[in-house]
Amino acid sequence: MLLASIHDVGPRFESEVDRLAGRLEAHVGSGRFAMLVVPDHWGEAPLSAAPAFAAKLRHWADNGVEMFLHGWSHRDDSAHDGTAAWKAKHMTAGEGEFLGLDQAEATRRLRAGRAVVENAIGRPVAGFIAPAWLYGPGARAAIAAERFPLAEDHMRVWDPISGAVLARGPVITWASRSRGRTVSSLAFAALARTALKPLRTIRIAVHPGDAHVPALLRSIDATFAAFSGRKAAHYADLHGTARGGPVRGEVV
Repeated sequence: MLLASIHDVGPRFESEVDRLAGRLEAHVGSGRFAMLVVPDHWGEAPLSAAPAFAAKLRHWADNGVEMFLHGWSHRDDSAHDGTAAWKAKHMTAGEGEFLGLDQAEATRRLRAGRAVVENAIGRPVAGFIAPAWLYGPGARAAIAAERFPLAEDHMRVWDPISGAVLARGPVITWASRSRGRTVSSLAFAALARTALKPLRTIRIAVHPGDAHVPALLRSIDATFAAFSGRKAAHYADLHGTARGGPVRGEVV
């Protein structure tokens, strides 16, 4: 199956999200993708103060788009050391919000964010995906305790409640914040279009910044075209195929 998603969805990037949603619909069909919603991006764009955008989210959700909670602010305000410090420096630019949180603070942000997004869309969120796909031990414990049905990182999708891994393999995504990262993400996507074909589940994720870089948009289109024979699915469908997916007893 093919899982497609738009990250960093919120009123701050409304025009970019609109453009990307139209692009994904052209490839996978209406409602056959996910949106990762940030309740208050960097503390500067509260969804609760943007009723028109909230109505737009509800319309998308009514049409089948899966809505995930994607952090609270998307901004990392934690101090890190060891491996976490390396991840915070090299895997994101100050946006790994849930990497350094303890369970109590992660729980507070999860509950607050879930309330905002669910109030907007009028239904439960599909799951939780951490900003920059980075989780610390506190975040992992919190999403399990709060019984989010799905989560994902760079290399897998899992059920936080049972711990079962539902899909494996690297997500195909692009980077626009520097020329070097743009070039490397284009190279990885080109390789992935062939190298990842044996995988049972392909994940493609786009970000608002992609909408401003023609080379990235061309690569996104080429990547969807390479996997056009795949069934465009919802993340929730992974639960229905789990018996044939994760190894018995395998956990994150």
